[in-house]
Amino acid sequence: MALFRLIGTGGVIAYRALFNWTTPAMFIGSLLVGPIFQLLFFAYLGRQLGVADDRFYVVGNAVLAASLSCVFGGTMAVANERRFGTLGHVLLSPRSRTAVFLSRVLPYAGNGLLIAVSTLTVGALLLGLRVPPEALPALLATLAVAALSCGFFGLTLGALGLRFRDVWVVSNVSVALLLLLTGVNVPAAGLPGWMRAVGEGLPITHAVRAARHLAAGDGFAAAGPALAAEAGVGLGYAVLAAVLLKAFEAESRRRASLDTL
Repeated sequence: MALFRLIGTGGVIAYRALFNWTTPAMFIGSLLVGPIFQLLFFAYLGRQLGVADDRFYVVGNAVLAASLSCVFGGTMAVANERRFGTLGHVLLSPRSRTAVFLSRVLPYAGNGLLIAVSTLTVGALLLGLRVPPEALPALLATLAVAALSCGFFGLTLGALGLRFRDVWVVSNVSVALLLLLTGVNVPAAGLPGWMRAVGEGLPITHAVRAARHLAAGDGFAAAGPALAAEAGVGLGYAVLAAVLLKAFEAESRRRASLDTL
């Protein structure tokens, strides 16, 4: 019971304290409206160039929409504690710091799921995409897995904030890599081999494939392997984040550099 309270209540309190999109107007403009304009831009560009149909871009950008809040949110979960000078208090807690930080991904993943669903809904209405009703539960689960995977990826980047001063540069570059290498706007078959290899290890790559199978009506049997691969990628980043947090915490304690900016 104490662990569930730590994960649930602790994650929500930290989310409220560290959330940077501080006003409703900023939240709506940055996280709800922005991804829709990005979707429309790539959809019309794809039409002009004859790269892919509207379904390709609507589904791809809906999954990608979760990445902004989840990657930066996961980074905030650690880096902002150091930035605001409260990291020492967290690390002095008798509770498991691994559980404390991993639980912080959940509110941001929920946020990312909301944004992804909003982008998919509006994009489908504007561009006339029809998704089979029976595919909606599995599609929702796919978006949730993608949001969690991005959240743990962001937490891995946030763990670097215990060792490096400016982790936001890494986060910005990582979001750009998700746009370029995961197949959301450029068909993976058109990328060089090394780019495809890097993309296989990034979050949302496999979720996009699963979502496209579901939106096309191929059924869960076709989407299942890609969805399982996405869950594996997310789990891998969760483990990596836990290991880095533990290692950098020990190193920072030894060097007395936890609150050095």
